[in-house]
Order: sequence, then structure tokens, then C-alpha cells
Amino acid sequence: MNKIIFYSFITGILSIMNCGQIESKDSNQAAEVTSKLPKSTIDWELPKNWKKPNSDILKTKLNSMQYKVTQEEGTEPPFRNEYHDNKEQGIYVDIVSGEPLFSSLDKYDSGTGWPSFSKPLVNDLIIYHIDSSWGMRRIEVQSKHGKSHLGHVFEDGPNPTGLRYCMNSASLRFIPLSQLEKEGYGKFLSLFNSSNKNK
Repeated sequence: MNKIIFYSFITGILSIMNCGQIESKDSNQAAEVTSKLPKSTIDWELPKNWKKPNSDILKTKLNSMQYKVTQEEGTEPPFRNEYHDNKEQGIYVDIVSGEPLFSSLDKYDSGTGWPSFSKPLVNDLIIYHIDSSWGMRRIEVQSKHGKSHLGHVFEDGPNPTGLRYCMNSASLRFIPLSQLEKEGYGKFLSLFNSSNKNK
């Protein structure tokens, strides 16, 4: 039993270190890092239902991992999560509030075992905090209205932003391209139409 606890502890430490393997040089200045982001091209009107439910509702809506990650700033295991290798077209929204956060157009394989993106879908729906836990200084990423812990952003990503948004699958819900209109995210279809025309 002690071996199981020991290996679980080591796995947890390695998971945190992997997601934080490269610290931001400007981690005390989150605005400097995220100022590299291109401006969002989507003009989104705020739906009234984008809000964080109370704790009792969240405990019935979310599974244990989703609750731990979004509400207690946990980290899910690398490679053993829902979206790290998802290659389907669509968008990723906050599991708590439904805010549109990331697009498959900006998703790439970072090799870390977590879904990684080069930029947010709508910049204004992401907020940043300095995270000094585990002896590191990292930039934590949260959803603006759901206040969900999503993951961290690092400066080792691909061009054009040079940023890597290392997210937890447990904090996200994926909406396939074919379901965007039905789910109320039809405004984002134009992004995929433009992308397919450029191929």
C-alpha cells in the first residue's frame, strides 16, 4: 500500500513539473506575456447564462476530476485525459460556464500530454494570475465568468504567438464543428470556413 501511495505522489509531482517545465521569463508580468496575442476577431455578445453555479450545483454537475481541477486548481494526469490527442475540428468551452475558450485551429501537439493551444479563441474571456505554488512562478489561466482553473500559459509555444496554453481536459467541453450552430456557437463557423478556404 505504501508503494502505491509513493508512486501516486511521484506521478503527481512529475505531472505538475511537466506542465510547468519551462517557466515564463516574465511570469511576474502576465500582461507582458499575453500582450503578444493577436486581437480576437470575434465580436461576442455576453449570454446571460455565463456564470458560475454555486458549489452544490457544481458538485452534481461535475465529476470528481472536473471539480478538483476547476474548483481546487488540481492537475489531471498527462496523456490519460480526454482531449490531449483530440484532432477533431471544433471549439473548447468552459465545462462550468460554457464560455468559448479555445479552437481546434489553434491546438497542437506539445508532447506534454495535455491539450495545448497557441492562443485563446476570445481573449477577453481569459484572465491571468501569478501562481507561486510548488516553488515555481507560473501564469495561471482562468475563465473570466466561470472562474474555472484551466491550466497555465508558458513561453515555449509555436509561432506566431510563441505561447503554449497548457490546459486540463477536465476543465473543458469539446463542441464539434457540426454541433456549433445547434449549441449556440454558430458565430464561430466563419473561422473554420475561412481556414478551409485557405487550405
